[in-house]
Amino acid sequence: MPHSQLIISRSNLLNNYNFFRSKLSPSVKLLALVKANAYGHGDIEVSRLLEDFGADYLGVAFRCEGVRLKQNGIRLPILVLTPGYNNFEDIVNHDLEPSITDLESLKFFAETLKLSGKKSYPIHIKIDSGMHRVGCSYEIIPELARFLNENRNIVVKSVFSHLAAADENRHDEFTLSQIKYFEKNYNLVTTLLGYKPIKHILNSSGIERFTQYQFDMVRLGVGLYGTSYVDESKLKPAASLVAPVVQVKTVDEGTVGYGRRGELGGSSRKIATIPLGYADGIDRHFSRGNAKFMINGQLAPTIGNICMDMFMLDVTGIDVKAGDLVTIFGEKPTAGDLAAIRGTISYEIYTSVSARVQRVVGE
Repeated sequence: MPHSQLIISRSNLLNNYNFFRSKLSPSVKLLALVKANAYGHGDIEVSRLLEDFGADYLGVAFRCEGVRLKQNGIRLPILVLTPGYNNFEDIVNHDLEPSITDLESLKFFAETLKLSGKKSYPIHIKIDSGMHRVGCSYEIIPELARFLNENRNIVVKSVFSHLAAADENRHDEFTLSQIKYFEKNYNLVTTLLGYKPIKHILNSSGIERFTQYQFDMVRLGVGLYGTSYVDESKLKPAASLVAPVVQVKTVDEGTVGYGRRGELGGSSRKIATIPLGYADGIDRHFSRGNAKFMINGQLAPTIGNICMDMFMLDVTGIDVKAGDLVTIFGEKPTAGDLAAIRGTISYEIYTSVSARVQRVVGE
């Protein structure tokens, strides 16, 4: 096998997809987020699976991500969440659907659309309901609607917003206030436009905790990939990061790795070398026994510092030979386990896996 692979489990991904789908009414659409290379899992591979699963929409952050999907034959409609101000030519040329966050960007988009000659082009209006990152405020909606009514070749496909803390019950009052404010904005948009676009606000945690506000569509992100901050027991890791041992040696004296940080403790140790390093997403905080990875059914600690392209495991007492597979994350340890060591979130573990690690689809 190649020196390393991120193996996407079709069955686990489908399990997670079906878990969230089961919480929705049959008429409610599901948008699956495949931004950031499908949270590190492989955008093309995951998008093709999602088409098979029956997803209604895909979501990406930037136009380049959407263009890549279209160029690789993805047929589902794609919402671009952060199209920018003057990047609309690629979006229109590839039939991507931009999120509009203010009047100025809408005007830029209208100019691009006019040059293209395309008609009835879909856009999505983003409402800032309290996260205060990007989005329209209630005050600018009348002017926005006036412009849209004067430019009927632009069609508002959806109106949406984003919850800031749906996973934490201590913020439930704030979350409910976000939803209420969003509904107020949506109602104003529909009144001024004279039609009702798709309405959506729930993210993964929102689907689990505020199911009653599923509206017309939900946006499934990290939950698809096996992470939940509500109840992870129903989800499965969507992928496993694995690599083969390239060498096993017994070291009787000296130290292991850069900086001589891999101390043997005065005894003979069996060392396995793995061809992954911090350039592949194996964080240096996992050095010197801070993390343990699975090999032949046993967890083995790292020894020495993580290198750019390799790391070493202390496999003393474990039957290991060159070619045996090491699991960095998957069933055990999970991405969440590694995130806890790093003091971060599983999103960062997923998205840190470098492009040189091959993505493959397994069972």
